[in-house]
Amino acid sequence: MCFIIRLLIIITIASPVMAGEFPIEGTKGTKLSAVQVATFDEPWAMTFLPDGTLLVTEKRGVLWHVTNDGSKTEVQGLWKVAYGGQGGLGDVVLHPDYVRNSWVYLSYAERADDDATIGAVVVRARFDLKNRPLTLASVEKLWVQEPKVTGKGHYSHRIAFGPDGKMFITSGDRQKLTPAQNFDGHLGKVLRLNDDGTVPNDNPWQDRGEIAAQFWTIGHRNMLGIDFDANGRLWVHEMGPRHGDELNLIIAGKNYGWPIVSNGDHYSGVPIPDHDTRPEFEAPRKFWVPSIAPSGFVIYDSDMFADWKGSAVIGGLISKALIHVNLKGDTAEEAERFKWGERIREVEQGPEGALYVLEDGSGGRLLKLTPSR
Repeated sequence: MCFIIRLLIIITIASPVMAGEFPIEGTKGTKLSAVQVATFDEPWAMTFLPDGTLLVTEKRGVLWHVTNDGSKTEVQGLWKVAYGGQGGLGDVVLHPDYVRNSWVYLSYAERADDDATIGAVVVRARFDLKNRPLTLASVEKLWVQEPKVTGKGHYSHRIAFGPDGKMFITSGDRQKLTPAQNFDGHLGKVLRLNDDGTVPNDNPWQDRGEIAAQFWTIGHRNMLGIDFDANGRLWVHEMGPRHGDELNLIIAGKNYGWPIVSNGDHYSGVPIPDHDTRPEFEAPRKFWVPSIAPSGFVIYDSDMFADWKGSAVIGGLISKALIHVNLKGDTAEEAERFKWGERIREVEQGPEGALYVLEDGSGGRLLKLTPSR
């Protein structure tokens, strides 16, 4: 018995990491502790409710309510989504005044009546934790991506609310390239709408038609990360073609150049002129060659990671990494990279200041990251 007690003491002293906790070390030696909260089947997005619990979407069309101990309850009232490729249920965010109005906003891919073409959609619904069973109610369709097209990629459909209460939506180019420069469709644009889906009267292209009046910026590819910094500036990252992923500072009325310019080449190997060859287009504040395949994005604003306040944290798919990027004024520079061999789909900041990461694919883990003790 004494031998067993001594052995347990030795194991405890030699193993400071808690059960279920594992370390992650960055390229510059910064150490994080990760704890698994839950697992999901192709998770795509998450958002925190005022009580600290979460809503998590899965691409196949499932919305989960998740408690801090990892218990999951499926939310009722969902609809059929166009699941396949990059399509399915997408983003989930709360209205800035959620406590008062209970509005939750979701994006997804839907098929047209002809069943041949697909486009992104944004809806809002009432969601109240007091109601049982947990259900989305009073669903309103606010925005429909036009035109619907063939293919199953580059929906983007990330959502963020600005300091002015306006709703910003990333609308990808749907792998069609040239429509990103056109004013008769949503493809390849960042949009700015009122919280009810109507169009503000101070958007930059009011005189270019009903659809163009929704645009904030044009010339984008596939934007899977969007957030505002403490100064109210909007940052969006997007996947480049073969490489050349971008982090852009979004300025109303600007053209970001896709597909005319890029810091990457086409998958065929055909080169694309770099941004610096066409100064009339807004250049990225940071780009990556080789690709990191950015997905998920938060600008950190808490004190738990004291040195990261005001920095961007980006999830990487092909890079299988969490990427810390310093933002200084209107410049951006990668500070450190944390790799643990899994594709990262989403990154969020928890109410207590921890970082939460959703891994991609079947069995994707929800991990809580804190500074290593």
